[in-house]
Amino acid sequence: MTVRRILAAGLLALAAAAVIPVQQAAAAGPGELPFGSATTVGLHNTYDPAAFPYLAQGLDTGTGLIELDAWTDTITKEWKVSHSNPLGNANNCVNATTAAQLYSGGANKNLEACFDDIRVWLAAHPTAGPLVVKLELKGGFAANRGMGPKELDALIAAHLGSAAFRPADLLAKAGGGAYPSLDDAARGGNWPSRAALAGRAMVEVIPGTVEESNPFDTLHTDVEYGRYLRDLAAAGKLGQAQIFPAVHGAAAADPRSRYEAAIRPWFVLFDGDAAAFLNGIDTSWYDSRHYLLVMTDAQNVAPAISGTDPTADQARARAVQLAAAHASVVSSDWRHLPEVQSLVLPRG
Repeated sequence: MTVRRILAAGLLALAAAAVIPVQQAAAAGPGELPFGSATTVGLHNTYDPAAFPYLAQGLDTGTGLIELDAWTDTITKEWKVSHSNPLGNANNCVNATTAAQLYSGGANKNLEACFDDIRVWLAAHPTAGPLVVKLELKGGFAANRGMGPKELDALIAAHLGSAAFRPADLLAKAGGGAYPSLDDAARGGNWPSRAALAGRAMVEVIPGTVEESNPFDTLHTDVEYGRYLRDLAAAGKLGQAQIFPAVHGAAAADPRSRYEAAIRPWFVLFDGDAAAFLNGIDTSWYDSRHYLLVMTDAQNVAPAISGTDPTADQARARAVQLAAAHASVVSSDWRHLPEVQSLVLPRG
């Protein structure tokens, strides 16, 4: 090879090496990822005053998910927010009306106050999010006593307002028209980009621990809200719905097979224990269909790490591990690691 050819080859190699980082830098950033193609980190029981004196402080971590536990109080017709008191509030929600009020005032308010705080915080941070608000209905709905899906939807619409990303928003096609079900929309890749959902929140509802262990409760939250979505869609009123029901618990194959066929297409969000999902379940099934997958108790995946205070490197490595395992949200109690809570990773 002549000297000229050697020099030319060397220059081409240098040019290629120079181009690679530029191309990588030009690749899609986190905001350009579709919502269903990203992995974020979430906080368990964010409403707990022992975790944060004010709910807004949990949001300030940059987390991708917060969790609220709510009890259906049919006596006062309120959804109370607490871990274990079905008749009282024990939380860090302050019912703010301005951003300045998010970090002051008395706490222990009801569910609508928590959604007020979320709405006000999102308005003050318009580039934040999207945020998943995981709502555990501890004892389930009580539709026969005026506290069913319709009433909860009305509460969220009134207090979260236009910040809510609703089922109808996922159905809507960019060029007009709509998909017939959430399943069709998700599998059609209709999730907006994260940037398009900035400043907005998606409400997820799961059956509560008390409800699931109650042998006399034969209509759990997931089924009840799934039927409600089915009926709203049939009546042409799906725009009223504010919530995405979750299939709760890790299971092999399609866990929606537990439901009657008519409501299965209204579930595109799955929520369960991370270690169980990694125990022989093909989690790529969720990702390939663009379903959302919330993996909880991320700290318990072997080798276990602290559920509250791991090192930043340990928590980050676990988030990366579960992102590779197709999680949409990696949830734990890592309250003191905003550098991990604010992570946005490519899913899979």
